[in-house]
Amino acid sequence: MKKNKKEAMFYEKKDKDTVQCHLCPHNCVIKKNKSGVCRVRINKDGILYSENYGEISSMGVDPIEKKPLYHFYPSQGILSLGTFGCNFMCKFCQNFRISQQTPKTTFQTPDEIIEQAKKRNIMGVAYTYSEPMVWYEYVYETAKKAHKEGLKNVLVTNGFINQKPLQQLVKYIDAANIDLKSFHNEFYKNLCGGSVEPVLETIKYMEGKTHIELTTLIVTDHNDKKEELEELFEWISNLDPDIPLHLSRYFPNYEMEEPPTPEKTMDEAYNLAKKYLNYVYIGNMRSQAGQNTYCPNCQTEVITRQYFKAKSHLKNGKCPECGEKILDNFFK
Repeated sequence: MKKNKKEAMFYEKKDKDTVQCHLCPHNCVIKKNKSGVCRVRINKDGILYSENYGEISSMGVDPIEKKPLYHFYPSQGILSLGTFGCNFMCKFCQNFRISQQTPKTTFQTPDEIIEQAKKRNIMGVAYTYSEPMVWYEYVYETAKKAHKEGLKNVLVTNGFINQKPLQQLVKYIDAANIDLKSFHNEFYKNLCGGSVEPVLETIKYMEGKTHIELTTLIVTDHNDKKEELEELFEWISNLDPDIPLHLSRYFPNYEMEEPPTPEKTMDEAYNLAKKYLNYVYIGNMRSQAGQNTYCPNCQTEVITRQYFKAKSHLKNGKCPECGEKILDNFFK
């Protein structure tokens, strides 16, 4: 147990020093001296503790586009930090050394994080790298204080969280990139150890309350079929066609050895998504077209991106060719 242990939020005591965690939809029943699926919420003598409170495995200043967020304070830097642990066990995880293992960490208080962001004169703090929802107590306290100081808070998350803790946290969150890994439960069950419905509920709840963008990793032979992708794009469109979607190219990692997603598949998915959504992008692939923003009405290139730098061609927030207003959140 880390010396900086913190009693967890959202749990109830059961019989014989057993507790049940209600942070995420796993709702783990945890026996004495055991942890939940996430590995970081541990039952000590009938009290549930957050073992990773304040424990930072990775930290640095990133461009906001790297989260990825393309319509939120473009080209600005953000203090990005992560811990260890995750409530998923994705077989293709690119950050498995911190999500599935326990790396060396350093401890910093929420006040120290906020002071660092202010000294660097940057927009705020991003909770990322590993899954921030299993770092809930620390993220909640830091975000609340950062919000009070006028800093922005950003989540990069799998969206697998129960509604009550989500509702308590979202009021301090300014933007989020949420993974929508697939539209089929079998993908979540077999490759991630979770389920899709709570993620969809998270997206629906956060849409309209904060700026959100979505990321879908297209994995060879698992979620790359046209029919499934079209179903996913249509669902997002019915929620709001202005939600930006980042299609990310899969590469072998951790326990997955399938070959990288063909570039042709990515291009086809990109073109299909644009039939439903106004703002679609491609990640993990050299595609200049897939980095830029185009007017939803006339397809004029209105934002050019290169190496995480955005150049605007807009006139008063509108397309220079047809006058179409471009996604408001870009100008926050």
